[in-house]
Amino acid sequence: MTLPVAATRGVWKSFQASPALRDVSIDFKPGSVHVLFGENGAGKSTLIGLLSGVHQPDKGQILIGGEATTISSPREARELGVSTVFQDPALIPQLTVCENLTLGREPLKRGFLQRRRQTAIAVEALERIGSRISVSALASDLSRADQQVVEIARALQGSARLLILDEPTATLTEEETERLFAILERLRADGIAMIYITHRMGEIRRIGDEVSILRDGALVRTTRVADVSDRELVELMTGRRVDAIFPEVPHRPRDGGLEFRGVSGGSIEDITFHVKRGEIVGLTGLVGSGKGEVGKLCFGLSKTQSGEILIDGSDVGPASPEKRLKRGIIYYPGDRKRDGLIGVRSARENVTLSSLDEWQNWGFLNRASEKKAASDILAKLHLRPANPDALPTTFSGGNQQKIVLGRGFTRSYAVHVFDEPTAGVDVGARAEIYDAIMKLAESGAAVLVISSDLPEIVNLSHRAYVVAHGQIVGEFSGEELSEKTLLPFFFHEPTRAVI
Repeated sequence: MTLPVAATRGVWKSFQASPALRDVSIDFKPGSVHVLFGENGAGKSTLIGLLSGVHQPDKGQILIGGEATTISSPREARELGVSTVFQDPALIPQLTVCENLTLGREPLKRGFLQRRRQTAIAVEALERIGSRISVSALASDLSRADQQVVEIARALQGSARLLILDEPTATLTEEETERLFAILERLRADGIAMIYITHRMGEIRRIGDEVSILRDGALVRTTRVADVSDRELVELMTGRRVDAIFPEVPHRPRDGGLEFRGVSGGSIEDITFHVKRGEIVGLTGLVGSGKGEVGKLCFGLSKTQSGEILIDGSDVGPASPEKRLKRGIIYYPGDRKRDGLIGVRSARENVTLSSLDEWQNWGFLNRASEKKAASDILAKLHLRPANPDALPTTFSGGNQQKIVLGRGFTRSYAVHVFDEPTAGVDVGARAEIYDAIMKLAESGAAVLVISSDLPEIVNLSHRAYVVAHGQIVGEFSGEELSEKTLLPFFFHEPTRAVI
């Protein structure tokens, strides 16, 4: 029997008397990709925190190579062969790839840096995972995918035996994700044990060998990926029957809505499209294609250079978020932590901040009415835990997104623009967010969903557009709205918009 590279035995961990992990025992085997699957707050981050030396267990043991071990710091974890690559790369932008790869372990001789040896170490680290990234490139000039590759190369230096990857594809394109998976397959063949955290069902099948499902801090089941269906995975994760992640969205388009006529601005050029009231329309493309710029132009965060943006047939007016809110446009940014939430204000206050005039009388805020309205909205969105007065940072990613989404229910907006609405959100919370988006369309709003997640675009949208190089290169609906049909257009080289 093969000895696990690492294992947990009856591990418990609590924070402020709240249990984050309860009696968890898992083996992580050499040459195997072990997926951790669970809702936000299920205990995945706490578990990898124990293995990487960020936290220490209250009870139970961590085994490395079969021996009980105390991992008191991340540095000690690395010395034991445990390395972690987090979702957000932690490279120093001003340093080169070479300098980042050797940071803290620079080869010195009599106090002087051996630059040739430093370069050789960096080249060797990249060659190990089959990468040809230039070691002289600045980290700031790398794509997000290449930064992830450098992080992995850095993590595997020395005697690394267990590699932990926390949602590594959250911001990667399909092509970049496939390149990452090729690296992981190479590492698996080399006998490296890997822990892989993801919310994406397709990735579990694509890269996983085993999967452990966590719920409320407890291990529900560990099984081979081939022995469990997608439906079983979701129901084990949520603890309830799940008939469908994507709701059935009736298509009842009405007059009016959002319209772009030959709009140029920022990274987009001469684009034309429309979203009727009662419709959910998807906008997709590669990272950097320009699709995200559309949301900023809608909300007045960027200015148009030419063309028209209309709501219900009338020009939207000046490029100002305040004025666009008054015109009936609400925007949900892609980075909820940086752009969507005020961390020092409660969940309730974050929900109502864009429409406080709804609860004002003679310039004074009726706090009781405002508090009740926000609490009712968050209850309908199934905020967990149900504590509207808590700060956003105390909630999981999916529940943070529900707080942002709650703003759209404070008044009747004509247009709702979502940018990556379920990035980093677990399957259970996704279903609830999709249901809320459907209700907005059913209420008669025009809904634009900007997303890199193709299954999301295909299953949620009535129609969809693909953006490449700042231009719309295709419109799809009906049977043509499929991943197979859309994907080739991601790499289209446009000369002018094609619709």
